[in-house]
Amino acid sequence: MEKLIDVGQIVNTHGLRGEIKVSPRTDYPEFFEEISGVYTEDGTYYKITGIKYHKNTVILKLRGINTVEEAEAMRREVLYVPKSIFDELPDGTYLIADIIGLEVRDDSCVYGKVTDVFQTGSNDVYTVEKTGDDILYLPALKSVIREINIDEGYILVTIPEGLID
Repeated sequence: MEKLIDVGQIVNTHGLRGEIKVSPRTDYPEFFEEISGVYTEDGTYYKITGIKYHKNTVILKLRGINTVEEAEAMRREVLYVPKSIFDELPDGTYLIADIIGLEVRDDSCVYGKVTDVFQTGSNDVYTVEKTGDDILYLPALKSVIREINIDEGYILVTIPEGLID
């Protein structure tokens, strides 16, 4: 099976007919309208038969999940799609899965590796694990991120004054 990309996590049930609330891990929640289905970690495929939106979640109806009990059993499951869906990303657009693990550095120093990306609404923030237990929260802004090189495994940055003690 081809590589799968994490696109959301089931956070709760919705109603009594097996709908699930998904916290999307994409900055474009309408993405779920463009795909026919999702996979769970064990490789099970579920066809999407309905989509609604509620606050910051996407409510999905999946074929074969018809009761609140079946939906409840899926709580905390991560949902995936094949990476090939994203083969045609616009320039300057990256998958979170491709950003995680990249080395963060500037012209003279390596700061660590990206371990997580979270979305704040205005911009993404990269969690960079430095040596020891130090963590650097790096805003993904054009003034900070000079270059992202997925093939060579690094992000070239300019650290804003005051961000690091």
